[in-house]
Amino acid sequence: MTEPPLSRRRFLGTTAGTALGTVAGTTVLPATATAVPHRRPPGGVPATFRWLGTSGWRVDLGAKTLLIDPYLSRFRTGLFDGQFNPDTPLTVDVERIADHPGTPQAILVTHTHWDHYNDVPHIAQRSGARVFGTLTAYHLGLAGGLPSSQLSPVKGGEVLDFGEYTVEVVAALHSRNASYSMAFPGVRTAVPDKPATIADLPEGDTLAYQVTVKNGPSVFFMGASDFVERNLTGLSPDVAMVAVPSTDVTRTYVPRLLAALGRPATIVPVHWDNFEVPLTNPPTTTPGDQKRLDAFLAAVREVAPRTKILLPRYLTPYTFA
Repeated sequence: MTEPPLSRRRFLGTTAGTALGTVAGTTVLPATATAVPHRRPPGGVPATFRWLGTSGWRVDLGAKTLLIDPYLSRFRTGLFDGQFNPDTPLTVDVERIADHPGTPQAILVTHTHWDHYNDVPHIAQRSGARVFGTLTAYHLGLAGGLPSSQLSPVKGGEVLDFGEYTVEVVAALHSRNASYSMAFPGVRTAVPDKPATIADLPEGDTLAYQVTVKNGPSVFFMGASDFVERNLTGLSPDVAMVAVPSTDVTRTYVPRLLAALGRPATIVPVHWDNFEVPLTNPPTTTPGDQKRLDAFLAAVREVAPRTKILLPRYLTPYTFA
């Protein structure tokens, strides 16, 4: 039987919509807000979070900057218009990236699909940042010209101390599509040729990260919409950046995830924008994507009615209690 054309939902196992409205009965912080009220304890580090689109974040902690999955080139692959081309060349839009990443100390990579990893070698080369990720990310970094001194492979369970903040690495899972699979599965167990197309960047296993600011909030970052419940036990973050799910194939995604995380005070949906257009507010969506995102928000409200939901806008500074 001929496999049907790859749609973005089958690829991601998640939705790619934006959040421009609200759900009836849901307390949703306005997308135009610049901050969630934050009272920093004495001796704490000021921390500002800016959404870079997809699951990407820039976190400024005092004088240090941390990046998670920074993908800013946002080139066209046909994923959002039904003409997906797995042979799309990898390109880095240096002008589009510009100063958005700042000068990071570290870059955390959840997995190595192009919409999470494509720009990482360029940003690391420019800034000297150390890249943390799976063994696949390590080998792809070497293939992309990074020295081993800038690459740190992690598996999950590590708790890394950066002074102003700590990073706990969590072994996770990638989203599943309607076929209970994913695009470009696989790992790199050795250094490959330099990647040339998006198909040369496999999933490579998936991680999540919890960043805890000194005397400040703990923030959980997902790059894909699946997880191992047992791995989340005890994390209890204040804020969770949650990838919008593929509800068709991931059983009771929201109830299980929020219970495992201890019902965070704030949920920030991520990986819901069209990541093949520029970072222009308000983010682009489709009616179908909005419908699925609304269902996600409704599920959060049902499971955790006291939880606040922040619908982020690109490059907008947010702080959290």
